[in-house]
Amino acid sequence: MHSSAVFLIEFGAIILALGLLGRLAGRFRFSPIPLYLLAGLAFGQGGLLPLDSSGEFVAIGAEIGVILLLLMLGLEYTASDLVSNLRTQYPAGLVDAALNAVPGAVAALLLGWGPVAAVVLAGVTWVSSSGVIAKVLGDLGRLGNRETPVILSILVLEDLSMAVYLPIITALLAGTGLASGSVTLAVALGAAGLVLVAAVRFGRHISRFVSSDDPEKLLLVVLGLTLLIAGLAQELQVSAAVGAFLVGIALSGEVAEGAHNLLAPLRDLFAAVFFVFFGLHTDPSSIPPVLLPALALAVVTALTKIATGYLAARRAGVSARGRWRAGGALVARGEFSIVIAGLAVTAGVEPSLGPLATAYVLILVVVGPLTARWTEPVALRLTSRLSGPAPAAEPRPATVPVLAEPNESD
Repeated sequence: MHSSAVFLIEFGAIILALGLLGRLAGRFRFSPIPLYLLAGLAFGQGGLLPLDSSGEFVAIGAEIGVILLLLMLGLEYTASDLVSNLRTQYPAGLVDAALNAVPGAVAALLLGWGPVAAVVLAGVTWVSSSGVIAKVLGDLGRLGNRETPVILSILVLEDLSMAVYLPIITALLAGTGLASGSVTLAVALGAAGLVLVAAVRFGRHISRFVSSDDPEKLLLVVLGLTLLIAGLAQELQVSAAVGAFLVGIALSGEVAEGAHNLLAPLRDLFAAVFFVFFGLHTDPSSIPPVLLPALALAVVTALTKIATGYLAARRAGVSARGRWRAGGALVARGEFSIVIAGLAVTAGVEPSLGPLATAYVLILVVVGPLTARWTEPVALRLTSRLSGPAPAAEPRPATVPVLAEPNESD
């Protein structure tokens, strides 16, 4: 009874603290992710008040948080959206991967961490935070801007790339051989392709099977199906996160919208627990030694993300102002970077990788909203000094175009 009471007190305190930190972040209009990470650092190993009784439950909650994060990302996209983005925007996706994954891999090799850690850190620096960026675009009133479809296309391609990347690092971290790793990757690619084909051809039938007018039954069916598929995927060493993402893609229309509304509070709760869990397993005293490398890597990859957005927007015919806005909006890193680093920390690849990833995300999740706001005016001011006056401001569209209803084609 005593241990049960201590668990309830600890876990209740964690949830209450997360709620208060979320309210504080909302008041100042920035992402709560850095506050959740700092809370984990404060109450984890080497922190102010280490937690003992609730550790195992927090670990399970963190795993559910990753699954729900990926499920909700999948619900945002339809299979036809993904296929269309692959056909039209893959050059921008390749540029994005080359400019932003390479610095992470090079940094890991320069630090002497080896090839596996290099692949992991490449993923940490590659993927932008869809959640933070979507919120920033809404706060700045840019959802109707011409560059916004370019930003969203890059984010979609990054999310879809995770269906290939996560199984690769899962196999590498498990220490499987070339043959076993090739089988794992083939299974993952086959499953992803199968789900996309099934979603395009039979998406309505799948959604009709899952659909229910009763919110309780819809919640139970979608959540149960997601956890089941995620567990089967993990058993096949494909990654539970990829399984959840594919379930989200397979659902569309009213079912996807209804499931999104029902699962959003659960996602927010368990995602917050996940960020705390990552912080709990990072010793604060291990961060200062990697702070300078993390800062240098943040500066380099902030610039490469700005270049990515600029080049992609120029390819789409967006004006100079929109190109700089697209670049600045892509800088923030967050949930995916922590998911990738978390896999490596659990596998015990490199002790310093977790602290470096924590510092790196903390820097860019704070800097990202600032670059989204200030990259355009600063860049135009600098270029105007070199080449004359800045171009005239673009007229803003009166209404938000098709972006407001991404599932309209279904």
